[in-house]
Amino acid sequence: MRILFIASEGLPFSKTGGLADVVEALPKALVASGHEVAVVLPRYRGTQVTATVVRGLAVPMGTATRLVAIAEGGVLHGVRYFFVDDPEYFDREQLYGAAGRDYPDNAERFAEFSRACIELAKSVWVPEVIHCHDWQSALVPVLLRTVHAADPAVRTLPVVFTIHNMGYQGLFPKGVIERIGLPDTLFRPDALEFYAQLNYLKGGLIFSDYLTTVSRKYAEEIQTVEYGCGLEGVVQGRAGRLEGILNGVDYSVWSPENDALIAARYSANDLAGKRTCKKDLLAEFHLPEENLNRPLVGIVSRFVDQKGFDLLAEAAGELLEEDLTLVALGTGEAKYEKMFRELAQSFPGKLAVKVGYDDTLAHKIEAGADMFLMPSRYEPCGLNQIYSLRYGTVPVVRATGGLDDTIEAFDPESGRGTGFKFEEYTGAALLGAVRKALAPFGNQLEWRRLQTSGMAKDFSWRASAAEYAQLYERARTARIEEAASASK
Repeated sequence: MRILFIASEGLPFSKTGGLADVVEALPKALVASGHEVAVVLPRYRGTQVTATVVRGLAVPMGTATRLVAIAEGGVLHGVRYFFVDDPEYFDREQLYGAAGRDYPDNAERFAEFSRACIELAKSVWVPEVIHCHDWQSALVPVLLRTVHAADPAVRTLPVVFTIHNMGYQGLFPKGVIERIGLPDTLFRPDALEFYAQLNYLKGGLIFSDYLTTVSRKYAEEIQTVEYGCGLEGVVQGRAGRLEGILNGVDYSVWSPENDALIAARYSANDLAGKRTCKKDLLAEFHLPEENLNRPLVGIVSRFVDQKGFDLLAEAAGELLEEDLTLVALGTGEAKYEKMFRELAQSFPGKLAVKVGYDDTLAHKIEAGADMFLMPSRYEPCGLNQIYSLRYGTVPVVRATGGLDDTIEAFDPESGRGTGFKFEEYTGAALLGAVRKALAPFGNQLEWRRLQTSGMAKDFSWRASAAEYAQLYERARTARIEEAASASK
């Protein structure tokens, strides 16, 4: 099958979050199972291309027409890459915004991107199914089922749409609909209107053939008021076309047995290298080597409310009185960056932080830490807890979304389990979970069994890719049947 991925970011070209990991790894897994896959992304600053495939592609945007190019980025791991090239819109310092604010023309940027992707699918690389990701590509199914509804080149082209995070919806003022050239008739409650605003994500939810999200638990959660972010009713209405498919991980990149970025390689059969990695991690953060025998807790995250850092702020004083060391890597809201810096000053030698993103350091934290903390308010899937399992770094997580799906609570009676979970969204519950994790740390045999239980888990993309392939076939069948019915 020929599958076209459309997304706003994807490794190795661009990244702000886990979406980029998925857009790199899932196509690779699909190619490995015999499918033909291409990925189209915006050409951001610094993206190198091999050739320009189309020059001067006319993209209608309201009363104006913009000229963009389609560039090719070559083939990586069997996956072909294309880029929508418009320097005015995409040759910028960051992907979505700067100085903590979204770019004011994001609605236009990603409307143009969606329109250009459809033209690519009509004449440059013709797929059998399109797989769109998050609000930035949500206008693709909207345009296909409305503006292009009678176009024989694409009217039977199915769209699978993946929600990576319901919290990001692409909300814009009503006037945007005219600027991007969508029919006014789409500004209604059963289409793109959302409390007097235009909602891109809502369009993707309504007009796609099938919806997926990145864990089974999250597929259930987004149908509730607590996690639906105002769109729970829309999701409930499409529940028959919604699948929860757990994200996988790429063990060729994230595994202590072949990780070139860590101080020493190790495996479940020989964990000796993990202590070397811990020593290296302490040195990276300029923490005293005397911490080598204390539990070392790692964090790699965006520093935002969603990730539970309000709980950490609530519990930090008591947490850091425990016999442990904590290292954190991330960037995000100024209040949490400030919190970590102040805690590092208040607890010298016990806590260290690096504000920013450093891929090598992220690998070193996974390998060198004893525990990994993810106290998220909600977490559609999460990848770091899965990485942690493979590195023998015991996860401590809140039981939500993919965190709940992937971590089995440790039972000290039976010795079974892979990590520690807490339900209640409070600092006290977080603190209680960490204390439960500290209890078996001093028992070498018990802790090793906990580590190796996690390391034995397999969350590779193979199984998830097979589920997606089956879904693509269902989407093709459904689209052909619906197009035939509409033409009668």
